[in-house]
Amino acid sequence: MPNKQIGSATSQLLLWVLVIINSLGLACLYYLNQKPMDKDIPKLIGTWSGENVTVSDSKGYKEWDNKTITITEQKDRRFRGTFTYADGTKNFFGVIYPDNISFTWVSTPSKGFVQGRILDDNTIGACYLEAYEQATAGCATLKRENNK
Repeated sequence: MPNKQIGSATSQLLLWVLVIINSLGLACLYYLNQKPMDKDIPKLIGTWSGENVTVSDSKGYKEWDNKTITITEQKDRRFRGTFTYADGTKNFFGVIYPDNISFTWVSTPSKGFVQGRILDDNTIGACYLEAYEQATAGCATLKRENNK
């Protein structure tokens, strides 16, 4: 019987060593697979324009040609830019989500926000949502005019 206990202890030790090696290997694979996501953050700097379609109680269904936004700076997932509309120019800032596809931006004077998706290197979809008295929903498909 003493031989079986020694053999059993050796087997258990070997099993634990394999479990630890396997766990370390999986942790390394996870870490290596996370790093490329940070390196592959899409670059959004540039001027983007396209048609914007909206709906609201006050203005009904509208189509707005030549919706233009300019993203002027980007640091990792964070970015800043401007857009011009009938009442002037607004500054905005936003973030790209870790999926490297979705983004959100806000503007200090606005009551709503933009949610969007990166459709390809030079096309984004951006949808504005605002609630309460000036409730509005609208989306624009924007193409990059220049690539800085």
